[in-house]
Amino acid sequence: MTKIVPLANVTDANDQARLAHLRGGAVSIGNFDGVHRGHAALLKQLRRAADRVGGPAVAIALAPHPAEILRPDKAPPKLASLKRRAELMTDLGVDALVICDTRGGLLKLTAQQFYESLIRQTLDAKAVIEGPNFFFGRGREGDIAALGQMCQADQVELQIALPTTMAGEMISSTRIRNCLAQGDLATANQLLGTDYRISGRVVSGSRRGRTIGFPTANLESIDTVIPAVGVYGGRVQTGDQRYRAAIHIGPNPTFNEDGDVKVEVHVIDYDGDLYDHTLQVDFAIHVRGITKFDSAQQLAEQLGRDIQTIRDQLAPR
Repeated sequence: MTKIVPLANVTDANDQARLAHLRGGAVSIGNFDGVHRGHAALLKQLRRAADRVGGPAVAIALAPHPAEILRPDKAPPKLASLKRRAELMTDLGVDALVICDTRGGLLKLTAQQFYESLIRQTLDAKAVIEGPNFFFGRGREGDIAALGQMCQADQVELQIALPTTMAGEMISSTRIRNCLAQGDLATANQLLGTDYRISGRVVSGSRRGRTIGFPTANLESIDTVIPAVGVYGGRVQTGDQRYRAAIHIGPNPTFNEDGDVKVEVHVIDYDGDLYDHTLQVDFAIHVRGITKFDSAQQLAEQLGRDIQTIRDQLAPR
């Protein structure tokens, strides 16, 4: 399991000392939101470099995202929590995900100070892996060329990871966010290399689903991108069991609802109480859009067809 390691202050000697076990390896700095296929290719390269220099493979993320501090209105919504990113990094051979706190003085460091304090003093990196569009330091003043000069002066190996493309376009977190916003789940999942996941707390709802034979878990406190309105098929895990699920996102026009987007999950073949549990929901297929039915009976009949579609297309696993 990739270990999450917090780093409150990159210039504090005591904080630096806590990361002594991660020194002497290969390092990559990025946001890694979603840990998509492009990230996966880079992180596999990181693992190979770490093996070659005989040290740990260390990914570094800045959190909160610098845009949340500098331009809150422009900050991109997250695709994955830090915990989820670490989970996805585990299969890629990453030993640690270091979380650098941006709420201190980190964003005020020059590019040279950033390099010296983090890459050299804290981690004593022997190899650095970055993409060609890497920027660092105050005001993004340092670029990949500047990093190359710094690494060369210290005899640190720098590898530039080539972008990963699909359908002639670079795979990026922004592209995935756009796919989810447009309801193109299939492409989003292809870009991710796994089913898109959200996590939320189950709260009390109107209980209408139960009255028509399809009880739902209503999710709130979701801090990642919510896909476009529609009905989806996916999977949830509760305890040590995984179940197929029908997921409804949006208002319910059959009951004249309008306004706020709701996330409701019907866990197929599950009979239990999920109230106040945290539920992880993986989105596998887009089933249909939102429709206003003339009656609750018509809605129930359609939900039955939706669930059959999900059963036919998804294995429980």
